[in-house]
Amino acid sequence: MNTPAGYRGRFAPSPTGPLHFGSLITAVGSYLQARAQQGQWLLRMEDIDEPRCVPGAADEILRTLEHYGFQWDGEVWVQSQRQAIYAEVCSQLQTQQHLFPCACTRKQVIAQAEQLQLPKGVYPGTCRTGLNPQQTPRTLRLKVPDQSIEWTDQIQGIQQQHLQQQVGDFIIRRADQRFAYQLVVVIDDALAGITDIVRGSDLLDSTPRQLYLQQCLNYSSPHYAHLPVALDTRGDKLSKQTFAQPLDPQQAQADLWAALDFLGQHPQQDIKTEPLDTLWQWAHAHWQLSSVPKQRGIKI
Repeated sequence: MNTPAGYRGRFAPSPTGPLHFGSLITAVGSYLQARAQQGQWLLRMEDIDEPRCVPGAADEILRTLEHYGFQWDGEVWVQSQRQAIYAEVCSQLQTQQHLFPCACTRKQVIAQAEQLQLPKGVYPGTCRTGLNPQQTPRTLRLKVPDQSIEWTDQIQGIQQQHLQQQVGDFIIRRADQRFAYQLVVVIDDALAGITDIVRGSDLLDSTPRQLYLQQCLNYSSPHYAHLPVALDTRGDKLSKQTFAQPLDPQQAQADLWAALDFLGQHPQQDIKTEPLDTLWQWAHAHWQLSSVPKQRGIKI
């Protein structure tokens, strides 16, 4: 286990729009857990998927976090400025023969999986043994083992996933030549010395892919804690795609109180209207990761 002085956590929003209540839950949980361990809380802009990023959104996210009373350590990391690092690691994986070129489109993968009666979208290894001369490589995929990856999440408990059967060989470099999320997040966490990752449970299924990539790259694996995500009345995750309302700094106290309540911390009603600093003081004094609900999603 890490000593308290060595704890390094992070919050990694994507600048595809303003922060919403679901984003606040992750920020609050990761921030308070880092501070409870006398650790550092780093900030990273995950703008690797540049076509989806909104101009000005990164600056707006930083302003919103400041308005809500967050204080991060060090400079903000920006993924779009780190392409050379990702390319170098990708070349390393190729040299070690962990990767292979794939000519399949997403539509073809779905059709092949359906034909073979695999779960939807599971890659069936079509190009793993090589392409024929008529095929054009589209992506680079990581070969995954025929075995289960098991780990213990600090909130969700023991987890297990069989990579080959439930995911298949997954993409490292996309058809547009951009590096995939699974690769860049593993590299950034390792190079930033992240010891503990507190994030939403919508990313729980990504964890085994990241654990396996860490093995391939001889990186240490951080501890994971996956918070429940906020769901709307239809049961869909709050997100920009489901038109979640942006955070309003004028409602910072009420929003922070609601986030603490969502995370099972049971803040007192009488501090709901107290100054933001007072609410943060209460949160720092009472934060308990063990009180966070174990559900993967909760309707609000």
